[in-house]
Amino acid sequence: MNAAGVIHAQPPTLIALVLFTLVSLGLGVVANLVGRKGNFLEKYFLGNRSLGAFAVALTAAVMSGGTFVGFPSLVYSFGWVVGLWICSYMVAPLTILGILGKRIGQLSRRTGAITLPDLLRERFGSPTLGLLTSILVMFFLICNLIPQFKAGAVILRIVLPTETTNWFVTDESANSADVAYYVGLAIFTATVVAYTTYGGFLAAIWTDVFQSLIMAVGVLLLFPLAMHKAGGIEQATLKGMQLAGNGFGFGPGAGRAFHPLGLAVSFFFMWAITGMGQPSTLVRLMAFRDSRTLRWSIIYLTLYNMVIYVPLIFIFVAARSILPNLKSPDDAMPSLVISLANPYLAGLILAAPYGAVLSTVSGWLLIVSSGMVRDIYQRFLRPMASEKEIARASYLATVTVGLIAAVAAIRPPEYLQLIVVFSSTGMAAAFLMPALLGSFWRRTTATGAIAAMVIGTAVTLGLYLLGTLGPDRFHLDWLLPANPEIGAKSSFRPYYLLGLDPCIWSLVASLLAGVVGSLLSAPPKPERLSLFFDAQPPDAPASATLDLHPELGTKRA
Repeated sequence: MNAAGVIHAQPPTLIALVLFTLVSLGLGVVANLVGRKGNFLEKYFLGNRSLGAFAVALTAAVMSGGTFVGFPSLVYSFGWVVGLWICSYMVAPLTILGILGKRIGQLSRRTGAITLPDLLRERFGSPTLGLLTSILVMFFLICNLIPQFKAGAVILRIVLPTETTNWFVTDESANSADVAYYVGLAIFTATVVAYTTYGGFLAAIWTDVFQSLIMAVGVLLLFPLAMHKAGGIEQATLKGMQLAGNGFGFGPGAGRAFHPLGLAVSFFFMWAITGMGQPSTLVRLMAFRDSRTLRWSIIYLTLYNMVIYVPLIFIFVAARSILPNLKSPDDAMPSLVISLANPYLAGLILAAPYGAVLSTVSGWLLIVSSGMVRDIYQRFLRPMASEKEIARASYLATVTVGLIAAVAAIRPPEYLQLIVVFSSTGMAAAFLMPALLGSFWRRTTATGAIAAMVIGTAVTLGLYLLGTLGPDRFHLDWLLPANPEIGAKSSFRPYYLLGLDPCIWSLVASLLAGVVGSLLSAPPKPERLSLFFDAQPPDAPASATLDLHPELGTKRA
């Protein structure tokens, strides 16, 4: 099968996408002007805890480059079975928002926590746990930012006119497609870093809501175009089976390599369960307005996920018959849009994946920069720093993290979804059990939380090292068989122990470590537990706030 070259858009598509980007930048400016009242840290990183139901639902949807670039590339490559990859997203609102939502909101208000490390540090009274959380959040989220920057650059590479990118080619052997990628990466980086740095949390939220609405419109516009071009879903499936083998039209097993039953089970847990442990989700749960807001957001998010994900499966099953020879599966979304829609409509539809990437990156940039500023700079270096100094440090941290991720994305992975899965698994393995146990089990201790975090992370990293290098590199081939030939083929992949994804093993290990570590260590102090589990007066001091600014305690007295 001959690979097709990169498809490029016409100038009107670029114009439409530029207008979308300008609106996003404008929202960032307005958010900064509107949100100037209040404490800088709480405003910049949590939007003064004022999110309504619609904002919580759309910003907790976790749409990203994985949704519109990585996930479609897997459907395009492997067919209907990838629907099992994402089916648990239909119940994810009940788990992500319903189980932990109210308790995380309560704990964050009672402690005055602004970041996830804040929350865990104050719940367990452990600076060590807070520092460890900060380090792991920054590591996994920077890993996750790399494929998001790639996704943004891939979309712009296809949208940028070839004549423009050829201006940058100085060597006859240079590949203009590669140059277009670098130009797109630079434009994307400048855009998302600018509005996130200037507007902070409210800019990320406002643009999330706007971009989420555009995503839904884009998917609903693309669906009938793809069905018409493919001649219906039956013809699309049959053509895909001719091109990719009979497995393109079958479910788990059936002699196929991708998504056997073990992985189908694994990825139900991946999205429905591990989604609760993502720092981006937990931060959103610290910022909603009240319990009524949370209940309505569950309904909104369930409906929104159905509108996005179900049509995407149909669209990219059809894409395989419409564009059978794509050079890179990650090009499937933008290439299909440009092939099916007129230039102006293509710009509107492409705003969906581009908006998903922008919204994801803006939120994650703030989480990483908040860890650097709140949990390292202010906590250990400048505990009495002025608000103006904290503001400067926050802006600098956001820019720095964005540039680091952009540099790392210069040589991106082939399947960006594999990096998304790795970092999502790692974050859940590190943070879900400490948050879950700390929210509902009074006996959980700092030792247990640290054990859960360390063991869960170690299992994740160990299985990925084992899968990438092979058991023989660790002289374990006598004990472990060769890695099963399942999943997308890539040099970076996990070891599927007993056919299950590492997310299963890391969550089980983290839970056991948290329970055993808590039972073997001294119980927490009753007076500390009372703050988190018993009714408190309205003016009860928030321990995190008083720890950093003890003068507030004098004012209250």
